[in-house]
Amino acid sequence: MFELNLPKYTFKTKSEKEGLTIFDRCRQKYVALTPEEWVRQNMVEYLIQAKAFPAARIANEVTVNINGMKKRSDSVIYDREMRPRIIVEYKAPTVKITQKVFDQIATYNFELDVDLLIVSNGLQHYCCKMDKENRKYFFLKEIPNYNQLNWESTNT
Repeated sequence: MFELNLPKYTFKTKSEKEGLTIFDRCRQKYVALTPEEWVRQNMVEYLIQAKAFPAARIANEVTVNINGMKKRSDSVIYDREMRPRIIVEYKAPTVKITQKVFDQIATYNFELDVDLLIVSNGLQHYCCKMDKENRKYFFLKEIPNYNQLNWESTNT
């Protein structure tokens, strides 16, 4: 698989008739190991191990209903009350992160109304904080640690 701009993690993989699979700890099953899935699994581990996000609050392949159409958000991170707080969109390392990618994740946010958006192709990572009042977002220098988010002490 691709070398990513993330720490190296160990994963359970196995060969199936259809190809190589990787164990997704969030879905508790093996899934096809595509380049995008490689980015997802590495980013999830980064969020858990380096940024202290609770694994139980991260869900992969979340169905979002947008204008009557079912779409899938790559990952959603929830607070203690299981309110969505972060949407994460992954692309393969060969895919450039463009405005179209941000438009895609912003569309999911119309339904989920989260605080942060994260986009990564494994090489570049962007984190945006939502300004809900002005319906804009601004870029953060890095993905915050879970304990910096102050979700657990407030009802916002």
